[in-house]
Amino acid sequence: MATRLYRFMLYLFPGAFRVEYGDEMESIFRDRLRDASGVLSRVSLWLDVIPDLIVNALRAQVDVSRQDLRATIRSHVRAPGFALTVVAVVAVGVGATTAVFSITDHALVRPLPFAESHRLVKLWENVPRYSRLEPSPANYRDWKRLSTSFSSMAPLYSHSVNLLGNGDPVRLDAVSTRPEAFSILGVAPAVGRSMSSTDVDEDATATVLISFGFWQGLFGGANTAIGETLRLDGVNHTIVGVMPRDFYFPNKQVDLWLPKKWVEADFEDRDNNYLQVLAKLEPGVSLSEARAEMDVVTEQLEAAYPDANRDTRATVVSLRDMVSWQSRSLLIALAGAALCVLLIVCTNLTNLFLTRGITRLPEMTVRTALGGGRERLLRQTATETAVLCLAGGGLGVLFATLAVPLLTKLVPVALPMGEATALDPRVLGFALVATVATAFAANIAPTLSGASVELHRLKEGARGSVGGGGLRVRRALVVVQVGATVVLLVGAGLLIRALVNVRAIDPGFESTGVVAASTPLPAAKYEATSRRAQFYESVIEELAAAPGVSEAAYVSFLPMVMRGGIWPVEISGDADDDAALQTASLRFVTKRFFATMGIPLLQGRDFDRGDTEEAPDVAVVSASFAARYWPDGDPLGKTFAFAFRERLVVGVVGDISVRGLEQRSEPQVYLPHRQVPDGGLVFYAPRELVVRGVPGQDVSQVAALVRTAVRRADDEVPIAEVRTLASIVDADTSTRSTQIAVLGAFASLALFLSAIGIYGLLAFGVAGRRTELGVRIALGARTSTILMMVLREGAVLAAIGSVVGAVVGYACARAMVAILAGVDPASPAIYAAATGWAIVMTLAGSLVPAVRATRVDPIQATRID
Repeated sequence: MATRLYRFMLYLFPGAFRVEYGDEMESIFRDRLRDASGVLSRVSLWLDVIPDLIVNALRAQVDVSRQDLRATIRSHVRAPGFALTVVAVVAVGVGATTAVFSITDHALVRPLPFAESHRLVKLWENVPRYSRLEPSPANYRDWKRLSTSFSSMAPLYSHSVNLLGNGDPVRLDAVSTRPEAFSILGVAPAVGRSMSSTDVDEDATATVLISFGFWQGLFGGANTAIGETLRLDGVNHTIVGVMPRDFYFPNKQVDLWLPKKWVEADFEDRDNNYLQVLAKLEPGVSLSEARAEMDVVTEQLEAAYPDANRDTRATVVSLRDMVSWQSRSLLIALAGAALCVLLIVCTNLTNLFLTRGITRLPEMTVRTALGGGRERLLRQTATETAVLCLAGGGLGVLFATLAVPLLTKLVPVALPMGEATALDPRVLGFALVATVATAFAANIAPTLSGASVELHRLKEGARGSVGGGGLRVRRALVVVQVGATVVLLVGAGLLIRALVNVRAIDPGFESTGVVAASTPLPAAKYEATSRRAQFYESVIEELAAAPGVSEAAYVSFLPMVMRGGIWPVEISGDADDDAALQTASLRFVTKRFFATMGIPLLQGRDFDRGDTEEAPDVAVVSASFAARYWPDGDPLGKTFAFAFRERLVVGVVGDISVRGLEQRSEPQVYLPHRQVPDGGLVFYAPRELVVRGVPGQDVSQVAALVRTAVRRADDEVPIAEVRTLASIVDADTSTRSTQIAVLGAFASLALFLSAIGIYGLLAFGVAGRRTELGVRIALGARTSTILMMVLREGAVLAAIGSVVGAVVGYACARAMVAILAGVDPASPAIYAAATGWAIVMTLAGSLVPAVRATRVDPIQATRID
């Protein structure tokens, strides 16, 4: 038993060392073991033997590794082209895979940077057609009171505020919340104190927590910022704390956190939906249990408030799962694309090392003849592979670091996390695993093929012949490369078709030549509707008189930027009880808004100066609204209940894409800005200025006129953002453009690598068949016959690979159907184009080897060296 254990421990030494010294060492150990009498003597023997074996084995391994490294360096110096090619190929594969892993890990896997983040959830109202609707304060308060599955619950209200008194007014992103939010997240300020219960008292002094970036930018990181005052929307707020550098909640854009103060009026209307709700599960409570309890709670509230809470349930989702299905599908598709590229890289490396092994066969045969053991030769080969792959992996990490910022555009900004980076222990660990896996995959076939090097193969190796097994491996590699390329080409083709379809959708307005500027008015200063109207008129009149401007108007929210603002619609005598369809988006506008946006006026009139608070409440509705409620009659003169009042239809306009080109938008209702009640519906008060320039006018000049007009009307009103409507429409498809750019880059890279790899595989295959081809030519085979034979073999391999790739590509397309925008995942044209490209690529790679095959000299090819 002791001897077997000692023999097993000898495997700590290199194989060559064991062959030379193992028997002698084992003999010495037996003698010492025989001389050891008693338990203590044997224990003493093992205490002496084990450290000695470990130390000497380590020294032997280091010594052999040093020899292998020196030999590796000499080998690569003699063949720098081969070494640089392997490093570059590995860098491409590892870099692409690592970059995609960094983004995927960041968006889908990595725990959120909060205490016990697995217990954090968000809650929404779930009503027909809207599974994630912001709760009202009244429902939030009752959820918190009636539920027991949550240890704590806090409201979040995202909005913007104007910072005044520090130069030009600045628009800042803010979140109003309660102290419970910070205890739920388990995050304390880096400087100062957190929000306290006294801060949310109705008569408490206004306080604010600021972000780390805002603190650095405005105060230079000075601790004296605590106690300073910020004038926000005309109200002074005392800074009480600075949040940590890596605190991003609920998203990365937030600058300020304000105390959310309740007044009893906040809880009167259960349809006043604007909150987000953050909660923390009780220890031991599962997500499904919390959902079941919220079903019971919402049923109780429906019974108590049958009108306001009809069919209202709750959606409970883990905070970590706040990534849309479309984004998940995209990231999974990119991960699959990266793996396809890595697969192609591995096949190319396998071919390179197979070729290298064949060309070095005489050298290895001589080493074997001179006493080099099989294990020693395999170790040397593995060391050479490992060194090159590790160098390529390091370069790949550099590539990934440069690529991650581009891929970051695909990560939803709603995630409360910092930016993804490749320079992260998790990502670096993955890069190391990918590098090792690549080295193993690339070296396994050459190792197995070279495992039985014999002296009698010297002449065969000198001729460079390749056995049937080697040819089969190369043919399999060609099939794999073609298949992986087809998969990527199919994916890229489907996404390009989806983008073309989306961009062909008419948004319902004319975006060319229109400049939009956000000019949010300070709530305290502009609480009165008449005061706001004076500001709007001042800006619009100055712009209308300016050269180069044809139209100007104000609206509550720009389409495709603010996609909500959805209100219930009630029609007197409507027998349709489907509440899911009885909603519309609300926008208050100034006159000439429709002309400015290029929205066609189909019936009736636009708003005018007479549509005031004293006049009848009027509305202009979209064509889909009119068709929904009065399909067989004239909508003009009809009335409906909307936004707390009975509205009279005075006009019908065309529909626009409020929610974006790819999402179904509710019908639209437009109301005159002068009929916003004083102090009411302040959130919907117009704030977005749209200006249409005359044809040919430079939009930058129009933007300059906008800034001048707003400054003259009120120099305390910030101009938060100036952009064109065309850029807004483009931004709606920017994610798709990024998808295509990234997946297209992977497909192009795969096509390039496959073309090179297939050429190398077929060229070496032809070279390995020189003897066979020489015999065929000697027996009278025509040049055209040899040419067609080689091309036919390439075509067969391309056909097999294309079929495999098309099948796998279709399965992948079915999995990513959520991001295909209605494109048929089995589109024949796309599959034909992808397989056609793959076949052409393979035949092109076959052409040069085929021509070379026709020029084989039969005498040289059949000569015995």
